[in-house]
Amino acid sequence: MLPANRMAERTDEEAITTRDGLREQYGDPSPNAVAVARTYLDEHHRRFIVCSPFVCIATIAGDGFPNVSPRGGQPGFVHIRDEHTLVLPDRPGNNKLETLDALVQNPKVALIFFVPGVRETVRVHGTATLVRDAETLELGRVGKKLPLTSLEIHVTKAYLHCGMALVRGRLWDRDYVVEPGTLPSFGQIIKDQAHIEAPAEEIQEGIEELYREGLY
Repeated sequence: MLPANRMAERTDEEAITTRDGLREQYGDPSPNAVAVARTYLDEHHRRFIVCSPFVCIATIAGDGFPNVSPRGGQPGFVHIRDEHTLVLPDRPGNNKLETLDALVQNPKVALIFFVPGVRETVRVHGTATLVRDAETLELGRVGKKLPLTSLEIHVTKAYLHCGMALVRGRLWDRDYVVEPGTLPSFGQIIKDQAHIEAPAEEIQEGIEELYREGLY
């Protein structure tokens, strides 16, 4: 890693700081990549989202810094109300509320949907409203449990993204699955970082119970 003073000393030849410089380095975008973008959800986007159990949502906090957060559920847990509207139920978490706090300050959001085993993804841009009306919350019901709120997302852009990143990373390749014990348990990490006196095994047991009983 470069020291901070070295990073500040980057010359124009070493750093790209303008849009013109960016295009000079990379050239024009692929015509097909531009052509497939839509201002609504077409039949291919909708079919993909119905099959997706996992999405990452990006927001912009009041200080201008981005935040990205994962969301998961049964395939199709993100409800398609129509070709311009998605409903994403909010589920119990750590109550830091980074995503929700950001979007009540700036409603612009971006999402990327994944389908296990599929190399391509679907990306969506739009604006989100945090809602709690009974009809919308009902779309996120799981058994007897309703979400406290849901995100109603007005779609402004949607497109399929090629699978080059997932192919490079071999995301769905079983040979890349990390063996147990390669990384410390989440309980051990929390113990270390939060300076908790309880044994890591005890903390991990609490996490596993949360995963079993507190998902919804």
